[in-house]
Amino acid sequence: MGNSVNTRIVQQVLYQEVADRLRGMIQARELEAGEWIDEVALTKTLGISRTPLREALKVLVAEGLLRLEPRRGCYVNELSVDDLDEIFPLMAMLEGRCAHEAARKVTDQDLQRLEPLHQRLQEQAAKGDIDEYYASNALIHEAIQALAANHWLSDLVDNLRKLLSLSRHKSLVLPGRIDESCAEHMAIFAALKARDPEGAEALTRKHLMRQLDALHTLTAQERAGAAVQESPSTLQDSGV
Repeated sequence: MGNSVNTRIVQQVLYQEVADRLRGMIQARELEAGEWIDEVALTKTLGISRTPLREALKVLVAEGLLRLEPRRGCYVNELSVDDLDEIFPLMAMLEGRCAHEAARKVTDQDLQRLEPLHQRLQEQAAKGDIDEYYASNALIHEAIQALAANHWLSDLVDNLRKLLSLSRHKSLVLPGRIDESCAEHMAIFAALKARDPEGAEALTRKHLMRQLDALHTLTAQERAGAAVQESPSTLQDSGV
């Protein structure tokens, strides 16, 4: 009986590790939005059997990172503009509350630990290094969430953050957005230093909603670009 229990525990740990690995692959764009999940290829890549992979896929379907299509398999989910319009206000509210509670609880030692993260963020913004900026940005959001020390709130934020990883740092591609984002973070940090809960909350909400604004702008630009590309072929087809 003991060996049976140990086997079940090992299998459970394995599928959780596989789920973590798949999340990382989605965030790194190794698995693109809309891409079909090739189970055979993944078992070879990860060196596992189909059972832990399928258990991991169920976890990611439940989280919304994957979608299951009957008789076709799993696909990496895609967030529509409507999805983002519904998710970002919730994320802004929740992360705003994280900043509020963090500002009430933050210590001088906490601020000292946050200082180099913000310095790094400024350096990466100045270089225009989107990937490195995104990594530091994520660490700052997670650090403020940890300072809030509210596990109920943290669980909700984690769930939505996994979903938003599908759009990752796309908003930072918009010209000027990386500098705006950095300025917003520095304002939030100043509110934390001032132990200003209301200010930190309002600034964090604004920061999240500005990301949504940037995504809307990019979507509009992409649609306009697609329309321009279609236009010449339309003219040729009409004989103009």
